Amino acid sequence: MIRMRKPDSIIFDMDGTLWDGLNLYVESWNRSLKESNINRMVNRNEISSMAGWERKDVFAKILPDSDLALQEKVYEKVSNLTPLLLKESSGILYDGVKEGLEQLSTKYKLFIISNCEEGLIRHFMQWADIESYITDELAHGINLMPKSHNIKLMIEKHKLQNPIYVGDTMGDSEQSAQAEVPFVFLSHGFGVTEKYALRFDDFHEFIKHFINLE
Repeated sequence: MIRMRKPDSIIFDMDGTLWDGLNLYVESWNRSLKESNINRMVNRNEISSMAGWERKDVFAKILPDSDLALQEKVYEKVSNLTPLLLKESSGILYDGVKEGLEQLSTKYKLFIISNCEEGLIRHFMQWADIESYITDELAHGINLMPKSHNIKLMIEKHKLQNPIYVGDTMGDSEQSAQAEVPFVFLSHGFGVTEKYALRFDDFHEFIKHFINLE
């Protein structure tokens, strides 16, 4: 595991780390599949198992026998519908996130990098009312590159010296390692991993640690 020094910046995953958007994603996918005349439905457990997956892997799981044109058509529907459903407050912001990010932003530069479609991070930040605390964000849908690549892009863009990545899945841990960035695991999310520099079981514990870090 990569040795952790006092960070100058914190990069967050979104789903399972800052909020639970599973009900939102289930509704968005099921409505889009139905509108596309596809006899297929997803549920919370299935969407949870794909948390943090890249777009191509989601296609392979949900629409393995469909051609790329149909996959892209459904994904476009999902991408357009999700922000609309988000306005109806279909997600659950984890306890302490908004107040915690406000506190952290006084001490660290904060970022969000997620394997979601283009634009969704910004819609999420607006919905959660945390825009003023986040320095920058990058979604997988922008360039279809893995998190490790996008973490490195953010580091280079903002000249970060000692960033950490905070997430909730084994994939987050693996991508952090590939980017050579210490990984902090929040166990309240959708995944499990034994590979982390630090672990916290709720957001309040996480905030307390990094606010008091000298």
